[in-house]
Amino acid sequence: MLNLRLKTQTLIQDDQGHSIWQTNEDAANWSAEKTVLLLCDVWDNHWCRGAVERLEVMLPRMNDVVKSARTRGVHIVHALSNTLDFYADSSARKRMLDIAPVEVPEDLVHEDPPLPIEDSDGGSDTGEDPNTINTRVWTRQHAGIEIDEERDVISDQGREVYAYMHHHNIEHMIIMGVHTNMCVLHRTFAIKQMIRWGKSVALIRDLTDAMYNPAQSPYVSHDAGTQLVIEFIEKFWCPTVLSDDLIS
Repeated sequence: MLNLRLKTQTLIQDDQGHSIWQTNEDAANWSAEKTVLLLCDVWDNHWCRGAVERLEVMLPRMNDVVKSARTRGVHIVHALSNTLDFYADSSARKRMLDIAPVEVPEDLVHEDPPLPIEDSDGGSDTGEDPNTINTRVWTRQHAGIEIDEERDVISDQGREVYAYMHHHNIEHMIIMGVHTNMCVLHRTFAIKQMIRWGKSVALIRDLTDAMYNPAQSPYVSHDAGTQLVIEFIEKFWCPTVLSDDLIS
């Protein structure tokens, strides 16, 4: 049985009563066949030009991670909100629909502090106002990510993803994609809900991006805002890993 050797990172408070957050690194060995790699909303387009430009930079590495993980026996879920009409005839979509539904467990109680960044304006750092966008600009997953129609699955529903994991005895989820403070945390198939359903989750911290406008609180650069959200996840929700762990 092939294992994934992951170097996990969390932030923990010190034990001296000073409320200082310290980086905690650990090693995890996850069975590849009991792990799913989920791509969160890696769309072909976005209303925010800055978001498009940052995703374009990550795409080659994302695709390398997908190919490497698939080769090692990891299950691949392409989670594509609001685009399933495009995949109506896809074998990968039909394979997900063939999975029998299961009852999800009652949500676990989990602390849920507020985010460390203000994103109520939509988070664009390139001037677009989401309130003026009248049509959805994304239609499918970005073509830079390869879908294996014989092995992968496609969904945009947490209950479907949970049923798939249950059917294949999958215990762990590794998630990458966009946007960290929005979809990656809050979709029904993403970090918060999967943890509330008792799944073990890790975020690939170098293959994600936030929707954050530096003109909003806490008035830091876009990259610093993304890092704050990653640290928030490491503090309160789940560990993070690097893409190297899935490619090396």
